[in-house]
Amino acid sequence: MKSLHLILISFVLFAFQPKVNPSDYLNDLKIEFQKKWPENRTINLVFHGHSVPAGYFKTPIVNTLQSYPYLVLKELKAQYPYAMINIINTSIGGEDSKSGAQRFKSDVLIHKPDVLFIDYALNDRRLGIDSAKVEWESMIQMALKADIKIILLTPSPDQKLDLKEVDTVLDQHADQIRALSEKYEVGLADSYALFKNEVISGGDLLSLMSRGNHPNEKGHALIAKGILGYFK
Repeated sequence: MKSLHLILISFVLFAFQPKVNPSDYLNDLKIEFQKKWPENRTINLVFHGHSVPAGYFKTPIVNTLQSYPYLVLKELKAQYPYAMINIINTSIGGEDSKSGAQRFKSDVLIHKPDVLFIDYALNDRRLGIDSAKVEWESMIQMALKADIKIILLTPSPDQKLDLKEVDTVLDQHADQIRALSEKYEVGLADSYALFKNEVISGGDLLSLMSRGNHPNEKGHALIAKGILGYFK
């Protein structure tokens, strides 16, 4: 019965195919990355979310340079040495998508992102699935109106929830984010599926976490892996 349960989980994870192809979603931007001075320009990558993209590991310590926005930057600079890449982190620890949507125009759109990353699901459990959808759609619609490329992130784990289960509250939020990426034809970095696959494959979740619901550097590297596929 246990092996059947794991097979079902694997099927759920691999059955979802995002509508947007990561290999070509950012083609125009990848051309910009390869331009040399003086033809190049500054490219703004904006990360909007809660404590995880903000860089909190063991609160109150903020490990900025080990958090996934900066791990993404490190890999991009290795891949694109001529690129002027500006990481702008508008994330706030403890925030949910309702607060994030309320300050979206003043704190996010003002930076004119080339790519916007949204990561709120971990804290959206307190909002509830329906309310969270309203806020995510609000941010997505505002960004699309401004002609911004978007990559939505499913949640990183909470150690209180079993990743081998298939219908936890985080599973429900992850499914909703996948559906939003498909509806609006925007990018998806499926962090939750990556963590699930690690655990299903025999990995230890504790080795990826610094505390209850904050990944460590290894966990942040896993999230970055899901993002970097869009830049290859």
